[in-house]
Amino acid sequence: MHRMNEKFINHANTGYQLAEQKAVQYFASLYAQVVDKTYVTALTEDIQMWKRNHIHYASWLSFFSRAKKKPDTRDYHKYIQWLNYTGKLDDYLDRSVSYIYMRDLGKALNSPDTQNRIKRVIADIKKHLIQSTSANEEDQPEFMNLAGVYRWAQKEGIETATIWVINKLRSVSSHIPKEMDAEQAQRKLIKIIIGVILHVMEEMDDNVSPAERARRLDEAIRLGYSYGLTYPFIDDLLDSQVLTVQEKEQYSRMIRAALLTGTVPELGDWNGNHMKLFQFIHAELSDAFEYIKQHQRPDTQQIFFEQSYVFFHAQDIDRVKDLTHANYTNEELYIPVILKSASSRLIVRSVIGAPEDEGFEQRTFFYGIYNQLADDFADMVDDMRDGAVTPYTYYLKYHEQRSDLINPFELYWVVISYLIHNVYDSDAMACEVILDRAMNGLKRYKERVGTEMYNEMMEIFASGNPEFNRLIQQMVRQADDVDFFDKLLRDQMITHLKNDSKEKEDFFNTITTVRHQINNQLKITKPHGIPAMKEQLIDAANYSLEGDGKRIRPILTWVMGVNEYGLDASAIVPLLRSLEYMHTASLIFDDLPSQDNASTRRGRQTLHQVHNSATAELTGLYLIQKAIGEQSSLDQFNAETVLALILYSAQKAEDMCMGQAMDLDAKGKELTLEQLNMVCFYKTGVAFEACLVMPAMLAQVKEPEIAALKKFAYHAGIAFQIKDDLLDVEGDQLLLGKPIGQDSENNHSNFVSILGQEGASKEMWEHYCLAMEALKEVPRNIAFLKHLMNYMVNRDY
Repeated sequence: MHRMNEKFINHANTGYQLAEQKAVQYFASLYAQVVDKTYVTALTEDIQMWKRNHIHYASWLSFFSRAKKKPDTRDYHKYIQWLNYTGKLDDYLDRSVSYIYMRDLGKALNSPDTQNRIKRVIADIKKHLIQSTSANEEDQPEFMNLAGVYRWAQKEGIETATIWVINKLRSVSSHIPKEMDAEQAQRKLIKIIIGVILHVMEEMDDNVSPAERARRLDEAIRLGYSYGLTYPFIDDLLDSQVLTVQEKEQYSRMIRAALLTGTVPELGDWNGNHMKLFQFIHAELSDAFEYIKQHQRPDTQQIFFEQSYVFFHAQDIDRVKDLTHANYTNEELYIPVILKSASSRLIVRSVIGAPEDEGFEQRTFFYGIYNQLADDFADMVDDMRDGAVTPYTYYLKYHEQRSDLINPFELYWVVISYLIHNVYDSDAMACEVILDRAMNGLKRYKERVGTEMYNEMMEIFASGNPEFNRLIQQMVRQADDVDFFDKLLRDQMITHLKNDSKEKEDFFNTITTVRHQINNQLKITKPHGIPAMKEQLIDAANYSLEGDGKRIRPILTWVMGVNEYGLDASAIVPLLRSLEYMHTASLIFDDLPSQDNASTRRGRQTLHQVHNSATAELTGLYLIQKAIGEQSSLDQFNAETVLALILYSAQKAEDMCMGQAMDLDAKGKELTLEQLNMVCFYKTGVAFEACLVMPAMLAQVKEPEIAALKKFAYHAGIAFQIKDDLLDVEGDQLLLGKPIGQDSENNHSNFVSILGQEGASKEMWEHYCLAMEALKEVPRNIAFLKHLMNYMVNRDY
């Protein structure tokens, strides 16, 4: 074997043995406290002190006060406003940020430097929260939508990395098997990316230049994704029931080989039904693995492989446990938990190549099991259902048969006592934050499963120390002010991802359904006895209409008219036809030899190729007249409104002609960005505007809403055109249904030729943000338009 590979194997095995020895010693010290119960006295005193700030007895005056009632935390903005109104926001942020510094950054809270950093972070977050909650009426935080994320990226100068990771996350989402929890998988990946960014930001001081800060943050995003990818596609996938036993074994061998040798093995022949999935996973993980390796210093690369191997091997040991096996020892149950929970966070510093920090490593090693036991308690019912072995599921199943088993709930409190007094030296703030978190976890679990099940669990897990348990349960019932910002964001993110997934499904279902309905309405019938020449024109028109068009314009009009404005679906059919007739006519003209000279359109030969240019020109004119006739037949609406609509439609048609003329005149010329935006709006934007404004006119909505829709359409149209220009360079001809590289062949200026691919991509996202911001001015929540924008910038054709 290659000498380098031997070195990796030796270090990995040695690293695991050393970590295991440390975990055994830690477990022994915890076990000793379980036996002698010394933790009970110490923790009882801690909780008695702690409760002074968390149990508030109402005075008789409170019955007459007009204090605001605590809102549901699902209403993000109202909840933040309530915290600020009641004066609780500072303490809320203090414990929340302090917890992040303890858990994610491994800091000691009694350090003056850490305290100053926490204060600065709190001040920044508070300022942002107060501004955003007073200005933003949306249900979700602004940073949980793509526009908010991209605006942050612009401030930091890391747009390219942010666009890259947005595309990567979209790709991962589309490849998560349906048997897995897609929202949780995405949340974990995003959480890891944010965690790596936080670590990198913490390593930078105020003297770092903006350019260097942007470089490090760019790298952090890519490293965070590269490391975070292991959660959905290694941990979650191997824990799921997606793969067969044979596939899991084959996949585990591959991962183990990569960690032991420093090189990802070739995929080779895959023995299973998931070859396509593993082709994607193997390609992504290989790139991620190489990226992390390339960004390691020689002195940190060894640490990275050691810690990664400890994490994977400990996970693997736990994963193969069988709940029907009744003879696992306490050491077999808890040592892997200590190892995997500690190494998962220790890896982050090695991923970013941070210098060694003994204090961080010690605190993080001891802290890990605290989080893991809390998570396992929260997931106990699901784990039991899935037959997973955790300290809680194993104790639930065997505690009556095995008196030697350690109660994991008791060990949880032992860990808390150990952290407070042995790791954080009885620091008051550390004690406050750890107990806050513990009580918050129990309160959330009780709220989620209900009082009856909660009490049943407590009878099993908390029966050993009645007096201590009564104190704990009193805190769970009565203690207040134990909420955390990261939990709020976690809940918001899961809700957002689920809602987004449902809205996205509805979006595509609507497109499919309405597109089918529109397709059935487009064919132009041939009345009996018409002249042969007119019959030929109708045949030519139907040929163009029958192409595999997206029908985005009439679909958009249907959604706005029927779903948003409540118009009768059958009453607006003539309007839908007119929009598609006009659009198809414009495509026929665009494709002519005298203009773009295109040979294919919508996956078929262009009309002038099938017939000739003259027939194509006449067919285009015929479709325009048919469109006007359709609009004039909108007989279920006010006549003045229909006339105004026809006038507006004629003006937009004039604008489109001018846009095409400007485009043709620009051949061979180098346009400025401003000129290109103007051409783009008149060529594409006015059509989007018409689709939104026409149903609004029929519904007689007020002018401010129409103005906001026009603003949205302007930026949506430009974003759509930029994506078209990008696809003309990087798209797939089979998916597009037309040749790529046409603009270059025709010597046309476009966004890519002016700005380059990277610059064009940034400009597209800028217009995406402006379009999404324009939607905030529309007095209704139009989920379809939000997903239309996402579709526009993420489409492959």
